[in-house]
Amino acid sequence: MSGGPSASPTLLATAQRELHALYRRVPSPGDYASMTAIEERWILPKARAYEASAPRFGSPGELLGALKDFLAEEEAALPESATFLAEHATLEQFTTVVRQFALDGLTESESLLPVVPRLPYRSAMAVFRVLIDELGCGNEEKAHSQLYRDLLTELGLSLRPEDYLDETVPECYAYVNMFHWLASRAASPQYFLGAYAYFETSVLYAFQSFARAAGRLGIVHDAYYTEHLYIDSYHSGHMRTAIRALEEPDLAKIWAGVRLASDIVGTATEAAVARAREAVA
Repeated sequence: MSGGPSASPTLLATAQRELHALYRRVPSPGDYASMTAIEERWILPKARAYEASAPRFGSPGELLGALKDFLAEEEAALPESATFLAEHATLEQFTTVVRQFALDGLTESESLLPVVPRLPYRSAMAVFRVLIDELGCGNEEKAHSQLYRDLLTELGLSLRPEDYLDETVPECYAYVNMFHWLASRAASPQYFLGAYAYFETSVLYAFQSFARAAGRLGIVHDAYYTEHLYIDSYHSGHMRTAIRALEEPDLAKIWAGVRLASDIVGTATEAAVARAREAVA
């Protein structure tokens, strides 16, 4: 995944957990001030930098072509951590990685729902089709968060998000916080469109290492990974439709969303695998 402008390690260590807590409750005026202060130091500089450096795309089609090239380049240069996870991680190491993403997996897509009314109608409907699948079309057993619960249960892990608060690394807190910011806090929902268009396509290669590790380790409840490898090809198409449906696209903001997601998701994955390696070193 791509690197980019980043907050200081001190900020990540002290603020991402606080921001996660703020995002999970109805904020007071003081909470809003705290949120804004953290966002101003963390994600807003990244968004502004990526927006300022975005190519001058002439049309949504041109941007989507650049996104396709960006994804292809990223897939061709997957980091060593992907091979490690797929081919070498022990069950204990794989379990450590699963734990690092539990705060996201246990609440998957819940934070994304507020973006729908913020988008123009046709674009919103394309996004809503994606979210319906994420939530299992109302079928609790098929919701992606339930698939993660099934995986956690098989691994003997807690289903209570609060049990992961102390162990989640700052980069994985940032992963969860990014989705909330994109859906609810960003000044424009077009950042979300770029980020989620990237995410729904990148999962098709990024989750391969997780699926291969689960298969190699004999994990039965691997559907969280295999379902994404199946359904996200459809989701990728819907997200491209959501971008094309915009009557007034801000292509620089959409591209900034692409780069933000690549940056933050990649950094979180690297941090999770590094923690797994340290845990059994």
